Amino acid sequence: MSESDLREIKPNPPHGLYSDEHVIAGIPMPKQSRIEKFSDSEWEEFSEEYAYSLKGSYHKVQRFGGAGDKGLDVACFIKDHTFEGGWVNYQCKFYDHSLYPGDVWLEFGKVIVYSHRGDYPTPNKYYFVAPQGLGTSLAMLIAKPNKLKEEIRKNWADKIESKISTTFSAPLTDELLDHFETFDFGIFDSISVLDMVASHAKTPFHAVRFGGGLPPRPESESPPDLAHSKEQIYIQQILLAVGDKEKVEVDDRWIDANGSYQKNLQRQRERFYSAESLRNFSRDNVPPGTYENLQEDVFQGVVDICEMSYLDGFERMTATVNHSSKLSFDSSPLRSVTGLKDKQGICHQLVNQKRLKWVKIDDE
Repeated sequence: MSESDLREIKPNPPHGLYSDEHVIAGIPMPKQSRIEKFSDSEWEEFSEEYAYSLKGSYHKVQRFGGAGDKGLDVACFIKDHTFEGGWVNYQCKFYDHSLYPGDVWLEFGKVIVYSHRGDYPTPNKYYFVAPQGLGTSLAMLIAKPNKLKEEIRKNWADKIESKISTTFSAPLTDELLDHFETFDFGIFDSISVLDMVASHAKTPFHAVRFGGGLPPRPESESPPDLAHSKEQIYIQQILLAVGDKEKVEVDDRWIDANGSYQKNLQRQRERFYSAESLRNFSRDNVPPGTYENLQEDVFQGVVDICEMSYLDGFERMTATVNHSSKLSFDSSPLRSVTGLKDKQGICHQLVNQKRLKWVKIDDE
């Protein structure tokens, strides 16, 4: 070996591979690798979230779990909230290898036995979902329903009969055998992890589950010339606040005739519509309840300011709305897309909910 063979190793990554985010958080982990580090319960949660992406096909999605689940993991009801309206089962198996037939003989047995006992009707479809997918032998069996039927029959006595429940045995005889013979073995199938991740990306759970940040937020809708019915309460409170300051009865025509107040009302409406835009964005991109938690944070941040003593309701509104702009929400999943106008607009949403008031109305 010559000296020319002993050279210093200098990493030379492709241009643009690393960024400041990588320095802080490291190179992003591929989603498949992240899934492989899930726990059993996280895999079931992910499968339930995947089913949520198909909500246009189902009336209701429900996750079962624990001992005695009778082979149900994630059940999707097609026409209504009952099994009788048609249903699909997603059977979650979190193993460190591709599924073998021996991993799931019991699952085949459970759906056959419990549908015979009347616990639920035979599902329209029964999908196995597993991080490593199906092994070749199991995939080939599922692709040939008649062959699958015969292999389940061969393994029934050893792998299924006494393992269905601790309270009863299920020999393949008499009425159960009749049910077995007419059972539709073509209902069994699988969903690949790649397909699940692609569909999961359409759900509001994806960014929280896998990271990578939220998508760009669309521009907020501009307030229409005529106020929408959803604006009635907070606009009434603004008019009362102005009237409280000017000691007159204020309506839309009065506002239009007083330019400074008309501009102020327009700004408040723009803030409200900005917050409404953020609410709509959150429905598609973060889990349910995230936006409501943000509203609660704003409420807790401004309620003491709102309840202080002021000369009039307009001063109360101005102080409260201005204070909201100083709040920070470091723990909120919406932090990166929440702007100053959103915080201010949430104050008006809280007025709509009657949690904040600029002026107390006598009959309230």
